[in-house]
Amino acid sequence: MTALQERDVYVAIADPTRRKIVHLLAHSNELPLYELTNHFEMGRTAVSKHLKILDDANLVTKRRIGRETRYQFNPEPLLEIKNWITYYEQFWTERTNILRDLLEE
Repeated sequence: MTALQERDVYVAIADPTRRKIVHLLAHSNELPLYELTNHFEMGRTAVSKHLKILDDANLVTKRRIGRETRYQFNPEPLLEIKNWITYYEQFWTERTNILRDLLEE
């Protein structure tokens, strides 16, 4: 995976594990790595790798408290996806309306 892909929000949320991490963080104020790891059948290292990709895409923020790293969800990068979906939603609505008008003629 290239550095550019690691920062791409689409790549970051393409993986079901990372989507679950985003979901968990979105429904809590902040979680440490060990609490996130409890939700998966994988070790801390694997969860850390997923968090790194989410961090590279700016979907999570982290802060150190002593020896513990705590993670929070950052929703801003998801606006890119929302805007992309909105564009195609409008595109297909327009196309559907054109087709409906043609069929009604």
